[in-house]
Amino acid sequence: MNNPIEPGAQIHGTDPFATPEGARSPIRRFRGRLASPVTLWTAPGPAGFTVSSTLVVDGDPGRLLGVLDDESDLWTALSAAGRFAVAPLGPTHRQLADRFAGLMPAPGGLFQGGSWTETPYGPVPADAAAWAGCRLDNARELGWGLLVEATIEQVEIVSEAPPLIHYRGRYLAS
Repeated sequence: MNNPIEPGAQIHGTDPFATPEGARSPIRRFRGRLASPVTLWTAPGPAGFTVSSTLVVDGDPGRLLGVLDDESDLWTALSAAGRFAVAPLGPTHRQLADRFAGLMPAPGGLFQGGSWTETPYGPVPADAAAWAGCRLDNARELGWGLLVEATIEQVEIVSEAPPLIHYRGRYLAS
């Protein structure tokens, strides 16, 4: 006899509430086809958020740009402190990325669990392969986000590690 699956006994492989791909904006669909590095931005307070719209521009001084939610706790802390840290995440940081993106529960707060290195710019994961300390220069509305422009004041390269990549709504490891 065939046993029916009990309600709640199976986890969806996809988001049952997601907008069907054909109904999404063409711009969002195009953006989803661009691979993006997954970074963790943190600020004194502490506050943090997973950001996949980060661009580093070489120069003297080096610059960093990213798009944030202007209503996020990170933006509140970052704009008050005038400085922040950015750490590229690796494949071992998937749960950390989800926690800071608000996709996974964070009992006790975002910074509970795991080891953190305190910096003047904000805490960074102790196992981060690299991080940059940035000074906020400017922010302005751009699309539905806030374009943040900063000067890179400090760079720490600790080790080589493959990046965590965001592509079409999922994480990929290189």
